[in-house]
Amino acid sequence: MVKLKINGTEREAQAPAQRLLLDFLRYDLGLTGAKEGCGVGVCGACTVLVDGELFASCLTLAAAIEGAEVTTIEGIADQGRLHPVQQAFIDHGGFQCGICTPGQIIAAKALLDFNPQPTEDEIKQWMMGNLCRCTGYYGIINSVAAAARNTRNNAPRQPTDD
Repeated sequence: MVKLKINGTEREAQAPAQRLLLDFLRYDLGLTGAKEGCGVGVCGACTVLVDGELFASCLTLAAAIEGAEVTTIEGIADQGRLHPVQQAFIDHGGFQCGICTPGQIIAAKALLDFNPQPTEDEIKQWMMGNLCRCTGYYGIINSVAAAARNTRNNAPRQPTDD
């Protein structure tokens, strides 16, 4: 039995010891957002967050992260409202076929959690682990930059002494 906190909810399912996290999510829990692109951890299509860190779910054994908190693409919207990164990908053409999009969005979310105001070079560096065959990357970079601007513009203002 593998127990994990998935997208804020405690989940458990019977799984063999060698079950990959990607397969556990997709086949045992029905969360099909993460995709298998390469199967060797270099394309980023299967990217999820494990305790806030980026993980290639195609390389991670589900049993090895027992008790961890996993965030998938299905878990970043808030009560039916898209996460700012998801909305930016729609608004700025950050996706085409959709295979890499969940991993791209999870990676971008992790970047903005780590650095809410990244430069274009920092966005490019961070997103290097997520490959895309369709967009040419400009839409992805523009989407992440727009999400950063939108997040920054919508952040609560701090009181001043004035």
